[in-house]
This record gives sequence, structure tokens and C-alpha cells, in this order.
Amino acid sequence: MKRLKNLIILFLVLAFTPSCSEYLDVVPDNTLTLEDLFKSKEEAWDALAKVYSYMPHIEQTHSSIWTAGDEYIGRLDLNDNAWDLRGIRLMRGLQSATDPLLGDWSGTSAGTRLYAGIRQANVFLSNIDKVPDMSDEERSEWRAQVKFLKAYYNFLLVQKYGPIIIADELIAPDASKEDLFQERSSVEECFDYIIALMDEAIPELREKAIATNLGQVDQAAAKGIKARVMLFRASPFFNGNMEYFGDFFAPNGDPYFPLDYDKEKWKDAIDAIDEALAACETNGIELYEYTAQPYVFDREDYLANTENVQRIYDLRMAITDPWNKELVWGFSNIDIYGGSELAHSTNMRLPEGYGGGITNTPGFSWQWMAATYRMAERYYTKNGVPIEEDLTFELDKKWELTTTPGASDPEYQELRGIMQPGAETINLYLNREPRFYANLAITGGYWRSHGVRINTVMYAGSHGGFNSSQHTTDYYETGIGIKKFVHMESKSGHWARTVKYPYPIIRLADLYLMKAEALNEYYDTPTQEVYDAINVVRERAGVPDVESVWADASIVKSVNKHKTKEGMRDIILQERSIEFAFEGSRFWDMIRTKRAVMEFSNPVWGWDYTGSTGANFFNLEVKQTRRFTITDCLWPIDLNEMNTNSNLVQNPGW
Repeated sequence: MKRLKNLIILFLVLAFTPSCSEYLDVVPDNTLTLEDLFKSKEEAWDALAKVYSYMPHIEQTHSSIWTAGDEYIGRLDLNDNAWDLRGIRLMRGLQSATDPLLGDWSGTSAGTRLYAGIRQANVFLSNIDKVPDMSDEERSEWRAQVKFLKAYYNFLLVQKYGPIIIADELIAPDASKEDLFQERSSVEECFDYIIALMDEAIPELREKAIATNLGQVDQAAAKGIKARVMLFRASPFFNGNMEYFGDFFAPNGDPYFPLDYDKEKWKDAIDAIDEALAACETNGIELYEYTAQPYVFDREDYLANTENVQRIYDLRMAITDPWNKELVWGFSNIDIYGGSELAHSTNMRLPEGYGGGITNTPGFSWQWMAATYRMAERYYTKNGVPIEEDLTFELDKKWELTTTPGASDPEYQELRGIMQPGAETINLYLNREPRFYANLAITGGYWRSHGVRINTVMYAGSHGGFNSSQHTTDYYETGIGIKKFVHMESKSGHWARTVKYPYPIIRLADLYLMKAEALNEYYDTPTQEVYDAINVVRERAGVPDVESVWADASIVKSVNKHKTKEGMRDIILQERSIEFAFEGSRFWDMIRTKRAVMEFSNPVWGWDYTGSTGANFFNLEVKQTRRFTITDCLWPIDLNEMNTNSNLVQNPGW
């Protein structure tokens, strides 16, 4: 196995970004030497925090990989500022080998210097035994955390680059050129290394992170991420991808990617997923359910329509309720002073007349990261199937204006707390599944934030819409907002008025849908176990079981689609696209299943945000063209790295 051996550096510590109180809340002094870091337990804790500090900032709007894919569009992206919204720039075909967007190999263009993080891990592992005032148990557990993070950083590199250099050892400063400049290891070698390192770490980790150290990796988190690694390893992009990488070879003539499909990798994934689910059960990790009282503004509707309003709370708060029981591993090293979180860029500005006369400011409620129109169609109907499959959904009338039932109309009862009574909207926005209403801000719906419930209209000059008298540059470009990351009590004006929570790296629902996918791929035809795994998530979402609705000829066009491997594959991937909408999952799902080129090369559409009435607002227009090719599925290695190390082979197409 080829390994890059890292130089020991004496001055290790950069300023550690301030974080939430329940995290590795340590700020190392940037004048510490290598010896200082390990002369006591306190200094070693700083070194541990330093390794954690290389976790990618998934919460930051302009540098989050979550904005890649086809779910978001940001108003600021329209001005071609190279420093804005790198994830969306990636989807526009603006990737470059001279300065790779979100380049994690060497930290280019808002990327994370993951090799520097791996180097810090190696320094820690080489020196932790020198700390005098630690017990063997503490030393072992900290070492396990760092081993796992080292494996995780390698996995993040493999996601983007495929074959990487495995950085496993430290060497002296007088190392030879051969030791310093290594070749890339094959994808299979990389996965073997990552899995082996995780297997070393997991038994020594805490079963569950203690309350004062939330955010540290524990056994459930590590097993959950290992399951994800195994899922990627089994997926067609990394497993027998002759189509993309049949001519991508190392200098010795060996293929970088495994060219022969290995079905047994799905069985390995199933085993890892089952182990992760067992660890979650042991640790009391369950699908989220909101158990507190609904907010005052919802109580009347809650009493009248308890089941449906409760479900909105369950779905809306599953992300924003801090450290809730569904979270397997969360990222909380949030730059609270930077104020560029997805929670703020998506939050609607408080309209006049709400909040007891509070004067709203644009700070921490920017109102300019929007959902693409495609997201409005992606969610299911109330029957739990795509709109194009539902025979009861009048697809040819989806854009027609309509009015919701009045408050006293019996037909309105199931819409109470979901849609406004007697409100203008369109047919597309009616008879949809609960996640549609929990996650999207739409005309005729509600937005819960700032401690109030806002009647959203989204037309220009109306609540949620473009308002030139307030701010000419902050608006939802498509006329569709994203509620998923905004806590109902988050306010504007100052970071202290916003509700902080860890952004989910992995949550329990992911493991259930991983299991459904792995089982479906391993067996020749879907089994009841496949249906059971996906139905756990669907039940929480309030949609019918897969096998019942897809067998109903009165509802679906493609009757019994769920009974074939190919059909069930489509169902599972759409379920993932909905359940994890805006959470960064779809981008990687489409890459690992080799669907990215087909899915991501379509233009972004949206409503005319300048329209002040339904007639001139609900007109679809192209907001942005997109271009995503096979070449874009792997990141380019920075040309500076290529020029420094002549043994590197660049990724295809770059």
C-alpha cells in the first residue's frame, strides 16, 4: 500500500473557530510547540480539538458542499462572484484545475485542507503516549477518536477524488524524495485502509458521548459512518465502473478503480448497517418525535387537527431541535460570528405586522437561498408516490390558480395549520405529502420562525416575496423558500437571537434507507425486509407503505413497480431525495449511482419573483443553466500539487 509520510511541523495550531457550548470547545494558543501540546492532559485536549477543527463546514452557505446538486439556487450566485456559493458554481460547470472549487486536497476555494487534518491526526497519534497525567483508558479513547477522524477525512477525500495518497505515517524532515512524493493508491486500497482504521478505532470509543462532549465521535456515530463508507464502496460509481474509468490506470498499469462488479460488497454494507442500527438502538437513538407543547400560534389548529399539525412539528424540528434523539452524529463547530449559515440565508425576513411590532433587520434572516422549482415537484403526493405516477393528481392542471377552502368549510379541517384558509395558491401545492409542507415555503402556506407564524404569499410586495422598498437584493429567486434549517424561534438582528443546533452529518433515517438500498441491490428481487426498512421512514413522514400504495391500480400508473429491483431502486432513491432534501445527500447519491450527469445538467427553473399577483407570479422561467459532466464527478487535483509531485496522475478530463 502506497502511503504519503508526513513532515513533522512544530507550529501546529491555528485559531480554533468559536463553537457551540456543547462541543470540543477549546481554543489552542497558536504559539504552542509540538512538545507543549503533549506535556499535559490539558494541552493534549487542545491537540484533540485541533484534529476536530478540520471537519468541513457543512453549515456555511458559501462553502458548504450541501448546495451542490439541484436543490438550491442563491440570489447572490447570479452575479458571478467567484467567492459566493461554490457548490452552485460547481453545478454551473465552473470547476477548474487551477483553483478547484471546494478543493479538499489542498484547501482551495473554500475547501478544507484535509491532508493537513490527517497530518494533525498523525502528530497526535505519535505523541499521545507521552502525556503524563492521563489514564490508559482516556488515552485509548482519545486515540480512537483521532484514528476514526483520520479514516473519515480519508473517506471524504475518496468521495471527491477517487484514488488518493494514503497519508499514514510521520517521517523526519530529512526524508528522501521517494518518501515525500508518493503515488496515489487505488480506490480499493483506499477503502480497505479506511475500513481497517475504523475497525481499529470503534472498539475503543465510548459507547455514547457524554453530555459535555456532544459532537465527539462515539461508537454509534463511528458505526453509522462506517456503514456509509461501505455503501459507497458497493455503489456502481466505485464498484465495477468500467464505463467511466476503464482507461484510468496507475503508472504501473493497474486500474485505479475496480473494473469488475462485486455483488458481495452489498452484503458487507448490509452487515455494517445492521451493526450501526444495533448501536443506535443501544444508545436510545430513535426517529424524532416532537414532544413539547406546540407554540401558542399553533395551539388552536393543533387541537382541531392534531395528527397533521403534530406531523409538521415532527418533520420540521427533526433537524433544528438541538441534539435530539434522531441525531447519530452532528457538526456543531459553527462560526456563530460569521453569520453565513444556511439557517440564516434561508430564513424569511419578518414581515411588518408580525412579532408584536418588532422591527426586523436583514441580519441573520437574509431571505435569498431558495429551493429550485424541481423541488416543488420532487415531493410526493399525499398518497406517497411521485406526482407523475399518481392517477388521482391532475397533472395537466398543476399550475392552475385555485383557492383553499374557507375556515368554516369542512374540507378545510385537514388543512388547518398546514395551509391558510381561503388563500390563493395553485393545484401543485395541494394534496401533497407532509414533508412538502414542513420543508418548503409556498404561496398559501405558513412559515414558522421569529417566534410567530407567517402567512406566506411569496408574491412581490407580499409576505415572503420580493420587496424593493426593504431590500432590493434579498429575495427568493424562484419564489419558493426553504424552511428546513430555521428553528421556529430563530430571530434576526444578532447571532444571540438565533437558535443553534448541530447540522446532521448522519441521522437515523439515513441508516434505514441505506438498509433498504443495500438489501435491494444484494437480492435478485425486493424482499419484505426492503419494504420494512423504507416504511419506517415513510410512516414517520405520514405516507402509505410502499407495498400497499404501489400495488394499488386506482392510484399508481406503474402498478407493482416496487416488485422489481430496478423499480425499487428508483423508489428508494426518490425517498432519499425527499427525506434528506437540502442536507447534501442527493448530490452524492446521484454520483455514487452514476445518475449525476443525467440529473444535474438540466436548467434551474422558478416562478417570476417580480409578479405581484398569481397571474403574473406563477410563470416558469429559466433562472440558471447548469452543466455537469462525467469529468465533474471527480474533483481535479490542484495544479500546484501536480507540479510539486511528479508522481501524481491527474483525474480524467482535467
